[in-house]
Amino acid sequence: MSDPWLDVIGLGEDGLRGLSDASRDAIARAQVVFGGPRHLALADAGARGRPWPVPFDLAPVLALRGQRVVVLASGDPFWFGAGSLLAQRLAPGEWRAHPVAGVVSLACARLGWRIEETRALALHAAGFATLGAHLHRGARIVATLRDETALAALADWLSAQGFGAAQMHVLERLGGPQERHRQTRADRFVLGDIATPVAVALDGSDLARGAGLPCVPGRPEHLFAHDGQITKSPHRALTLAALAPRRGEMLWDIGGGSGSVSVEWALAGGRAITIEPRADRCANIRANIETFALSRQITLITGQAPEVLGNDLPAPDAIFVGGGGSAALFEALWGYLAPGARLVSNAVTLETESLLLDLQARHGGTLTRLEISQAAPLGRMRGWVSARPLVQWAVTR
Repeated sequence: MSDPWLDVIGLGEDGLRGLSDASRDAIARAQVVFGGPRHLALADAGARGRPWPVPFDLAPVLALRGQRVVVLASGDPFWFGAGSLLAQRLAPGEWRAHPVAGVVSLACARLGWRIEETRALALHAAGFATLGAHLHRGARIVATLRDETALAALADWLSAQGFGAAQMHVLERLGGPQERHRQTRADRFVLGDIATPVAVALDGSDLARGAGLPCVPGRPEHLFAHDGQITKSPHRALTLAALAPRRGEMLWDIGGGSGSVSVEWALAGGRAITIEPRADRCANIRANIETFALSRQITLITGQAPEVLGNDLPAPDAIFVGGGGSAALFEALWGYLAPGARLVSNAVTLETESLLLDLQARHGGTLTRLEISQAAPLGRMRGWVSARPLVQWAVTR
């Protein structure tokens, strides 16, 4: 279509004045204009304006296919906006987008920060725990917030998590005539009279060395809720190296235990399905999903593999079997592996080790024996205490 029926227009706090001629022309020609109440007022949509239904739904827009329709969004419609949702439902020739500078670009422009070195987060749609994987000494983060009350709650959360020294740049009504920028430490937050829309830019330059979550797998066990059934930190680092996660890939974590391997996989950018039969361990997995803010990346299934596996699950790019397992389980799992997918299994018992020896002889891959010792008190001196040796089989289909 040379003339799409739908225009998705990014709008700033400066309203029509900040738009291109093409955007203003599309709004002028539109029969119907969708947006939030603030957007409709800024665009002077009048009787043509239709506020988004609550809960949010694209159906009213799609029902007008063929008419001249405009959808208004904040800044760039493809950054946590309606643009990507509409693009998934429409053919390429049906829509046209008109982005303007969004909150991240405007915030970095005001603060003099490099956009490519700044992390952008949408805290209006996620819990503060999302910050845990990104906030550290020297970090720079720009985040949207739900409303003006979220700032005090964020300051309290930062202080409780040991990030009280973080500088909070409170950015109100960016890009408009009532724009305002104020700054405070998180543990000294007393600002009031906050106007929406509001965003916050966090500067971690003053945080202590070692603050925040380490960036590589093998994170300490004390960060996880567990009952002792957890892949130990050095073993976990080697396990993740063997699983070789890439962004967006799917892991099946069979016998999740604490879910620590799934958490590490998701923090590396992947998605995971964790399968665990015991209710108490499922509770620990849920707690870890919440602690690390990974509810969108990790799905917990209560049950026993292979019985709960099926064609309705997303195909795995990698499978991890943490301990135990039977010949029947591995035979079933092998059938789910597409070419290029990986399978990693750790054995701590002689019986499982024997099974892995047989599997490696039939399917190939590598066998690695991991033996780790740590220094511990021995009388008035110290000696080495060995962990149980672990045999790891890693194979690519």
